[in-house]
Amino acid sequence: MDEQQKTTEVRETNVQEGATNVQRQTVRTVEAADSRVVAQRVVWYIAGFILVLLALRIVLFMLGANQGSGFVDFIYAVSGVFAAPFAGIFPAPTYGQFFFDTASLVAMVVYALVAWGIAKLFTLNSARDV
Repeated sequence: MDEQQKTTEVRETNVQEGATNVQRQTVRTVEAADSRVVAQRVVWYIAGFILVLLALRIVLFMLGANQGSGFVDFIYAVSGVFAAPFAGIFPAPTYGQFFFDTASLVAMVVYALVAWGIAKLFTLNSARDV
């Protein structure tokens, strides 16, 4: 939910006593986010997670990271699931040597386009652009 808070200040002057009384009122407005916006945010969050994993995979391949390392092996295993459909497009990577993983790059582009298309589906019937 998006929450907006506004503060209104009202001043009253007592002419007989010459004192000034200050009275503050807080107005709070709570608006529920549109379900289409929430759905778009979920799609982009999931796509962002996948894209970050694939970007880490590319960087680790480019630096020739050692697969024997626990972190590197974890990143290769998890991101390999998302890069697998694109593995045959270009030559296979060699672990432990410098390599630019073009299959992961293609996967990033495809997943970003798919996420954009799915997120856009939620706003097809809307009168305004969300």
